[in-house]
Amino acid sequence: MAVSSGSRSVNKKTGKPLAVEHRTGMHHFDSSGLCTCIPFTLKEELAHAPRIQLNKNAAPFVKGYIKKNGFFLGKTKNRNTPYFAIMDSVFEQCELPLELKYLSFVESGLKLNPVSRSGAIGPWALMPKAAKQYGLKIGGKKDERLNYYKSTEAAAGLLSDLFDKYGDWLLVIAAYNCGPGGVQKAIKKSGSRNYWVLQNFLPEETRKHVKKFIAVHYYFEGHGGVTTLTKAETETHIKAVAAFVKKQQEMEKTDSLSVVVVK
Repeated sequence: MAVSSGSRSVNKKTGKPLAVEHRTGMHHFDSSGLCTCIPFTLKEELAHAPRIQLNKNAAPFVKGYIKKNGFFLGKTKNRNTPYFAIMDSVFEQCELPLELKYLSFVESGLKLNPVSRSGAIGPWALMPKAAKQYGLKIGGKKDERLNYYKSTEAAAGLLSDLFDKYGDWLLVIAAYNCGPGGVQKAIKKSGSRNYWVLQNFLPEETRKHVKKFIAVHYYFEGHGGVTTLTKAETETHIKAVAAFVKKQQEMEKTDSLSVVVVK
């Protein structure tokens, strides 16, 4: 799925610009924590490109969560690395945002053994029915929900189907927690498909779940991304970046003409 805006086409599912011959790929944060990656932008556009803003409805929770849990989150970084690498490989193959891996951290802390009251288990806290629907084998002493790679493949299938249904990652995260039925009821009661409008019609656990995901994303990435935005916010940001890119290109063209004239 892609959207064309101004001089740039962007994959709305992942937030990555589509390939452009003369541009390089996206980069991440450096050791000092300075931003060297802004979703929807490329390396040479970073200095003045539009930043993603943390939604005011999530800001107090996110800041409080990171302040309270920052020490614990920091201690888990090295332990999480090999598991996140497995998840990255699956999501890359499935053309899904790599940042979805943080949902597994919220679901289980990346631990295999926690079993919820409802019977969900594994790093992706998959219910038996959903696990079997997405190809996992459960029976006897074998439960593939405990396999990091296979359970991530199943979660990727579920997340992808939910995105096809909603086209909005915050609604996907909510539906992963309370089920599509819960989200559909919230949409009907609120009369809106904007997560921040319908959230009050969702279970408290689901509201907290979505905000935890945003907080963990901000902690590990240092900024927001396509998975922390509503559909409308994503489209607004894509347009803002496209306008910025167009302006930069026009300035470069003007500068080139000036050089020619001077010569």
